[in-house]
Amino acid sequence: MTLNQSEKGQAGAFRQPLGEDLAPLPASSTLPSTGTTTPSLHSVGKGADEKLEDPFRGPPSRAVLPEQLGSELSRQIRHKYASSYRKIFGVIFTANLAVFVGLVAGARGSPNSRDVGSAASANLMISILFRQEEFVNLCYEICTCVPHSWPVSIRKRLAKVFHYGGCHSGAGTAAVVWYLLYTILATKEWIDEPLTDVLVNMITSWILVTMFFVILTSAHPDLRRKFHDYFEAFHRFAGWTALCTFWIHNIFSARVTARQTETALGIVLINSPNFWFICVSTSCTLASWSRLRRRTVYPERLSEHTTRLHFKYRGMAPFYGLKISDKPLTEWHAFATIPDTDPESGKINGFSVVVSNAGDWTKKQINKPNERKLWVRGAPLHGLLYTSKLFKRIVVVATGSGIGPCLSLLFAGITPRRVLWSTRDPLKTYGPAVVAEVQRADPKAIIWNTTQKGHPNIVQETYQLVHESDAEAVFIISNPKVTELVVFGMQTRGIPAYGAIFDS
Repeated sequence: MTLNQSEKGQAGAFRQPLGEDLAPLPASSTLPSTGTTTPSLHSVGKGADEKLEDPFRGPPSRAVLPEQLGSELSRQIRHKYASSYRKIFGVIFTANLAVFVGLVAGARGSPNSRDVGSAASANLMISILFRQEEFVNLCYEICTCVPHSWPVSIRKRLAKVFHYGGCHSGAGTAAVVWYLLYTILATKEWIDEPLTDVLVNMITSWILVTMFFVILTSAHPDLRRKFHDYFEAFHRFAGWTALCTFWIHNIFSARVTARQTETALGIVLINSPNFWFICVSTSCTLASWSRLRRRTVYPERLSEHTTRLHFKYRGMAPFYGLKISDKPLTEWHAFATIPDTDPESGKINGFSVVVSNAGDWTKKQINKPNERKLWVRGAPLHGLLYTSKLFKRIVVVATGSGIGPCLSLLFAGITPRRVLWSTRDPLKTYGPAVVAEVQRADPKAIIWNTTQKGHPNIVQETYQLVHESDAEAVFIISNPKVTELVVFGMQTRGIPAYGAIFDS
């Protein structure tokens, strides 16, 4: 089997330890013991030529990896540059452009500032809605409620609901453009009519545009990756400033309209789309931050590389994630959760997350073994793996601490699956309970010990499991390079594959 040019270019992703470069976002929890027998430690570390069954040894390559479909150019365009995220962004921006052309044409080149302001407020509301937990969960529920009898061609597209970030960024970018146009029109109105309420309307408009450009600039993928903490601060504080300014702007804009039409201010507000759009936007923000709580956490250190944080204030069903912080105003870290169960009754009595060493914050959590408190915010949120319910059979691929989010899927036991987990020293790093849970979910799981065997040909091994199980889709939780490698390698061979979006 030979790799084509595009896969050769990505093979270098395995030259770094897979368990060490995962961002905090994909990390999650492990399962407590559910009575499953822990695999024998004697099976780890045996020679590669021994006849004994080794759970950490991948099967011999049997399936032939097929050639990729299409030309090199078509593969790059279809599966890399024309992602669902970018398609959604493009559709929203194109729709806004059509509305703009319609407004300009209808007004004969001079669009009404109130119509422009309504378009800006509508886009801002949509952008915020797609960051509101209950609304996002509703989108997931709608897209995953279809039966398995529906064609795979439909189900594989519904599974891309996790690209909803394209709605957030597309509507947000459109809102900035609309507000810039509105501000230009408001400035022109002040020049023509230099009254106090018109002046305040213009000043607040420029403040809003400035805040929006700060948010938009800091959200650029390159800046976001390089200065993530600054991105969070800009996004949060500039967003709050814009929201407060938006209320002042909305009231004074309504005052201008009330004076011009000789109508009561209250009537103008009630009849203004802007007023209701900002009410929805404000409610979404308050809904998340009003659920800010400081909760007790019970650490369980698994190794120098990993710890498990247990929370007991509520139960947690599978397929949810939660935001955690020790400094709620400056930084937040999202983790997938796994239900904790009572060893006697088997009932869910809490949840836990696995934190792997991927930076200063995660290292600090690993080195704090004592009971303490951490902040949690908002409602639990569905993620990528929830869409696995759409398929009859799947293959789950994880590297390093990426097994954490997968444990929630394995705990749920809804979809038949095969598992490929590539990591260094699995028993030493993550403990026997995690290994036992993986093998409980898939007794033939491929647990690849990279310390002994080096890094696998992960595209070949993934295809092998797809071939063996006749799986309909592949789900991978890993670092960006390996995620792209596997998703691209499967999709270009006609196999639906899904991995996390790291800049959404």
